[in-house]
Amino acid sequence: MAKQTASNTIGPFFHHIVTAEDHDLDGIAGSRMAGKKTKGEKIKVEGRILDSEGKPLRAAMLEIWQANAAGRYNSRMDARDDVKLDKKFTGFGRVSSGNKGKFEFETIKPGAVPSAGNAPQAPHINLTLFAAAIHSHLFTRLYFSDETDANDIDPVLLSVGEDRRGTLIAKRKKTKNGIVYRFDVKLGGDGETVFFDV
Repeated sequence: MAKQTASNTIGPFFHHIVTAEDHDLDGIAGSRMAGKKTKGEKIKVEGRILDSEGKPLRAAMLEIWQANAAGRYNSRMDARDDVKLDKKFTGFGRVSSGNKGKFEFETIKPGAVPSAGNAPQAPHINLTLFAAAIHSHLFTRLYFSDETDANDIDPVLLSVGEDRRGTLIAKRKKTKNGIVYRFDVKLGGDGETVFFDV
């Protein structure tokens, strides 16, 4: 019997299931994470997924996981009753890079969350990258360029060499359609995105 997925990669994907929204279907996660009733500043994140030579990586997928605007994750693992959940926000999404390596998703800017030792973390979005070109999924974070004070004391960001921290910072721009953050993910070469072991 033929295998549907090669054993030495984590793809190809069944896009109509994993990123159903791209195929005009309903799925458990999509690229529009925030609705009209979601609390917080609505933002769009746009960027590209690039290989080590700077060429677009086709048909990759990002999973998105973040806290709500108050800084609480929609998870049983985050049991802080003093921080409210937003019933209109799961904090989880998925987006495909399509045929041109580009992605975009709509969400809210997350609030700050504490680290395991209760040190404050800067607002950030956790990203997991899946692609047929890599053997195992990769974990990274997106921080915000307008959160300089919080970024300066974030324990995870400070664990990264100063010369590479910029690969984790999304650049903010104001457009006629709202706030957009620009963030590229690069898999190697000059400007390679920092990836973390989890």
